[in-house]
Amino acid sequence: MFGLGTQELLVILLIALVLFGAKRLPEIGAGLGKGIRAFKEGLKDEENTKEEIGEKKA
Repeated sequence: MFGLGTQELLVILLIALVLFGAKRLPEIGAGLGKGIRAFKEGLKDEENTKEEIGEKKA
């Protein structure tokens, strides 16, 4: 995963815990997940639009 080992991931998570606190981390994770989900849906919508335009031209 991005060339990061277990130790590096643990250090990053520890720094995030110190910076944001234990209460904020789940909120940040949920927001990040929603953002990624919305981005993927946007990409799918774009592909569907391109397919529809391609079908209309043919």
